[in-house]
Amino acid sequence: PDTTVGYQHNEDANPTTIGDNVVIRAGSTIYTDVVLHDSVQTGHDALIREFTEVGTESIVGTKTVIDGRSDIGEHVSIQTGVYIPSNTTIEDKVFLGPHAVLTNDPYPIRQNCELTGPTIKQSASIGANAVINPGITVGERSFVASGAVVTRDVPPDTLAAGIPAEFKTLPD
Repeated sequence: PDTTVGYQHNEDANPTTIGDNVVIRAGSTIYTDVVLHDSVQTGHDALIREFTEVGTESIVGTKTVIDGRSDIGEHVSIQTGVYIPSNTTIEDKVFLGPHAVLTNDPYPIRQNCELTGPTIKQSASIGANAVINPGITVGERSFVASGAVVTRDVPPDTLAAGIPAEFKTLPD
Protein backbone atom coordinates (compact mmCIF):
# COMPACT_ATOMS: atom_id res chain seq x y z
CA PRO A 1 0.00 0.00 0.00
CA ASP A 2 1.02 3.61 -0.51
CA THR A 3 2.75 5.35 2.36
CA THR A 4 1.84 8.94 3.17
CA VAL A 5 4.41 11.42 4.47
CA GLY A 6 4.85 15.17 4.84
CA TYR A 7 3.12 17.82 6.83
CA GLN A 8 0.22 20.02 5.91
CA HIS A 9 1.21 23.68 5.62
CA ASN A 10 -2.44 24.71 5.33
CA GLU A 11 -5.88 23.15 5.45
CA ASP A 12 -6.02 22.71 1.65
CA ALA A 13 -2.71 20.82 1.32
CA ASN A 14 -2.54 17.08 0.94
CA PRO A 15 0.32 15.03 2.33
CA THR A 16 2.85 13.64 -0.10
CA THR A 17 2.04 10.13 -1.32
CA ILE A 18 4.90 7.73 -1.92
CA GLY A 19 4.22 4.42 -3.69
CA ASP A 20 5.92 1.06 -3.21
CA ASN A 21 9.64 0.60 -3.93
CA VAL A 22 10.32 4.34 -4.24
CA VAL A 23 13.94 5.38 -3.67
CA ILE A 24 14.60 8.94 -2.49
CA ARG A 25 18.33 9.55 -2.26
CA ALA A 26 20.16 11.75 0.27
CA GLY A 27 19.61 15.49 0.10
CA SER A 28 16.43 15.31 -1.96
CA THR A 29 13.49 17.52 -1.00
CA ILE A 30 9.92 16.45 -1.73
CA TYR A 31 7.25 19.06 -0.99
CA THR A 32 3.72 18.51 0.28
CA ASP A 33 1.06 17.58 -2.29
CA VAL A 34 3.37 15.44 -4.43
CA VAL A 35 2.55 11.94 -5.69
CA LEU A 36 5.42 9.56 -6.43
CA HIS A 37 4.05 6.38 -7.97
CA ASP A 38 5.59 2.93 -7.55
CA SER A 39 9.30 2.42 -8.29
CA VAL A 40 10.17 6.10 -8.77
CA GLN A 41 13.81 6.91 -8.03
CA THR A 42 15.56 10.18 -7.36
CA GLY A 43 19.23 10.98 -7.55
CA HIS A 44 20.88 12.99 -4.78
CA ASP A 45 19.72 16.56 -4.08
CA ALA A 46 16.65 16.43 -6.35
CA LEU A 47 13.86 18.93 -5.65
CA ILE A 48 10.21 18.14 -6.41
CA ARG A 49 7.79 20.94 -5.53
CA GLU A 50 4.08 20.85 -4.69
CA PHE A 51 1.24 19.65 -6.92
CA THR A 52 3.51 17.40 -8.98
CA GLU A 53 2.86 13.79 -9.95
CA VAL A 54 5.65 11.46 -11.08
CA GLY A 55 4.59 8.25 -12.84
CA THR A 56 5.59 4.65 -12.20
CA GLU A 57 9.23 3.64 -12.83
CA SER A 58 10.36 7.19 -13.60
CA ILE A 59 13.79 8.53 -12.65
CA VAL A 60 14.43 12.07 -11.39
CA GLY A 61 18.18 12.68 -11.68
CA THR A 62 20.66 14.18 -9.25
CA LYS A 63 20.23 17.95 -8.74
CA THR A 64 17.13 18.03 -10.94
CA VAL A 65 14.52 20.67 -10.08
CA ILE A 66 10.82 20.17 -10.79
CA ASP A 67 9.24 23.48 -9.82
CA GLY A 68 5.74 22.19 -9.13
CA ARG A 69 2.33 21.95 -10.72
CA SER A 70 3.73 19.50 -13.25
CA ASP A 71 2.79 16.05 -14.51
CA ILE A 72 5.55 13.55 -15.25
CA GLY A 73 4.47 10.33 -16.98
CA GLU A 74 5.53 6.70 -16.54
CA HIS A 75 8.97 5.35 -17.52
CA VAL A 76 10.41 8.87 -17.85
CA SER A 77 14.18 9.28 -17.52
CA ILE A 78 15.22 12.71 -16.27
CA GLN A 79 19.01 12.95 -16.12
CA THR A 80 21.29 15.05 -13.89
CA GLY A 81 20.65 18.76 -13.49
CA VAL A 82 17.46 19.09 -15.56
CA TYR A 83 15.22 22.10 -14.84
CA ILE A 84 11.45 21.60 -15.24
CA PRO A 85 9.35 24.72 -14.54
CA SER A 86 5.85 24.81 -13.12
CA ASN A 87 2.93 23.98 -15.41
CA THR A 88 4.85 21.45 -17.51
CA THR A 89 3.55 18.16 -18.90
CA ILE A 90 5.91 15.30 -19.72
CA GLU A 91 4.21 12.23 -21.14
CA ASP A 92 5.28 8.56 -20.87
CA LYS A 93 8.67 7.17 -22.02
CA VAL A 94 10.34 10.57 -22.41
CA PHE A 95 14.11 11.04 -22.04
CA LEU A 96 15.54 14.35 -20.81
CA GLY A 97 19.33 14.53 -21.15
CA PRO A 98 21.70 16.11 -18.62
CA HIS A 99 21.16 19.82 -17.95
CA ALA A 100 18.23 20.21 -20.32
CA VAL A 101 16.29 23.37 -19.47
CA LEU A 102 12.56 23.73 -19.96
CA THR A 103 11.16 27.25 -19.49
CA ASN A 104 7.76 28.77 -18.73
CA ASP A 105 8.31 32.55 -18.58
CA PRO A 106 8.27 34.36 -21.94
CA TYR A 107 9.75 37.58 -20.52
CA PRO A 108 13.27 38.17 -19.19
CA ILE A 109 11.89 40.76 -16.76
CA ARG A 110 9.14 39.88 -14.25
CA GLN A 111 5.76 40.77 -15.68
CA ASN A 112 2.32 39.56 -14.81
CA CYS A 113 1.75 36.82 -17.35
CA GLU A 114 0.57 33.26 -17.51
CA LEU A 115 3.43 30.83 -16.96
CA THR A 116 3.00 27.95 -19.39
CA GLY A 117 5.59 25.21 -19.40
CA PRO A 118 6.33 22.97 -22.36
CA THR A 119 4.53 19.75 -23.22
CA ILE A 120 6.82 16.86 -24.10
CA LYS A 121 4.84 14.16 -25.87
CA GLN A 122 5.25 10.39 -25.51
CA SER A 123 8.61 8.81 -26.45
CA ALA A 124 10.32 12.13 -27.25
CA SER A 125 14.02 12.61 -26.41
CA ILE A 126 15.63 15.87 -25.37
CA GLY A 127 19.43 16.02 -25.63
CA ALA A 128 21.91 17.40 -23.10
CA ASN A 129 21.88 21.18 -22.59
CA ALA A 130 18.88 21.70 -24.90
CA VAL A 131 16.51 24.59 -24.13
CA ILE A 132 12.76 24.31 -24.69
CA ASN A 133 10.95 27.68 -24.63
CA PRO A 134 7.62 28.39 -22.86
CA GLY A 135 4.45 26.76 -24.19
CA ILE A 136 6.32 24.67 -26.79
CA THR A 137 5.06 21.18 -27.65
CA VAL A 138 7.64 18.57 -28.62
CA GLY A 139 5.79 15.93 -30.65
CA GLU A 140 5.69 12.17 -30.14
CA ARG A 141 8.91 10.30 -30.95
CA SER A 142 10.74 13.54 -31.78
CA PHE A 143 14.37 14.17 -30.92
CA VAL A 144 15.81 17.50 -29.80
CA ALA A 145 19.58 17.50 -30.35
CA SER A 146 22.06 18.45 -27.64
CA GLY A 147 22.42 22.20 -27.29
CA ALA A 148 19.39 23.02 -29.45
CA VAL A 149 17.17 25.99 -28.61
CA VAL A 150 13.55 25.20 -29.48
CA THR A 151 11.47 28.32 -30.19
CA ARG A 152 8.48 26.73 -31.97
CA ASP A 153 6.49 23.50 -31.76
CA VAL A 154 8.26 20.36 -32.94
CA PRO A 155 6.03 18.05 -35.03
CA PRO A 156 5.94 14.30 -34.27
CA ASP A 157 8.81 12.18 -35.64
CA THR A 158 11.08 15.20 -36.16
CA LEU A 159 14.71 16.04 -35.40
CA ALA A 160 15.18 19.56 -34.01
CA ALA A 161 18.79 20.82 -34.05
CA GLY A 162 20.58 24.17 -33.92
CA ILE A 163 20.04 27.67 -32.53
CA PRO A 164 17.25 28.35 -33.19
CA ALA A 165 16.32 24.76 -33.90
CA GLU A 166 15.61 23.75 -37.47
CA PHE A 167 13.54 20.68 -38.22
CA LYS A 168 14.10 17.55 -40.26
CA THR A 169 11.60 14.69 -40.50
CA LEU A 170 12.99 11.45 -39.06
CA PRO A 171 12.91 8.35 -41.30
CA ASP A 172 10.48 5.56 -40.42
